[in-house]
Amino acid sequence: MKYVLLFVDTEQFHADLEALTPDDRARAFAKVDEWMAEHRHVIRGGNKLQDPDTATTVRLDGPVPIVTDGPFVEGKEVVSGYLEIEVADLDEALRMVRTWPGCPVVEIRPLES
Repeated sequence: MKYVLLFVDTEQFHADLEALTPDDRARAFAKVDEWMAEHRHVIRGGNKLQDPDTATTVRLDGPVPIVTDGPFVEGKEVVSGYLEIEVADLDEALRMVRTWPGCPVVEIRPLES
């Protein structure tokens, strides 16, 4: 079954990451690299997203489309990246995500077949 893992950063996580020394930050990123390598056999794609202030939003719920700069919603949590994985079932995805060493929130969504 295919799922998308949506990695969600919080303001606190971002602040904590920025407060790390360069060496500590490098160690944190190395843990993510190790996690990716450990699960490379089920990862089918993905990427890190640029910061939310680079977003362009198109609202289609009115009589005419409205294009605005910035994210869809202002919030304390933002999607910072995603992976597409292919695993046996949700339980396997959950086992995988429980060991994620990065941001504090991961949303798991099944892909349409």
